Amino acid sequence: MNHKDLQRERIRRQTEEYLARGGRIHRVPSGTSGEDPARRRPASSVFSGQRQARTEVPEVVASIEARKQALRRRPKATRKRLSRAPRKRLVYDDFGEPLRWEWVND
Repeated sequence: MNHKDLQRERIRRQTEEYLARGGRIHRVPSGTSGEDPARRRPASSVFSGQRQARTEVPEVVASIEARKQALRRRPKATRKRLSRAPRKRLVYDDFGEPLRWEWVND
């Protein structure tokens, strides 16, 4: 059994023990809040000011869209896979210390 199965089994057993001792489970209707309706919530500090008018900038939006379209129309570059040039690789000893450089072909 994994951890979640063990936890489910433990909760099921505890629930059965509670009911066997005379405990009752009260069903709460969906959407019921635990907050006291008589108490007011504090006002949010995020939206405290007046709503500001937004300035539309159609020429900026148009230039961005034009760049996107140009990128979509441009064919993707295909690169021929030629044999790569050898590169240097550092070789380490058993203790993680640099030992020597080797030239390798990938």
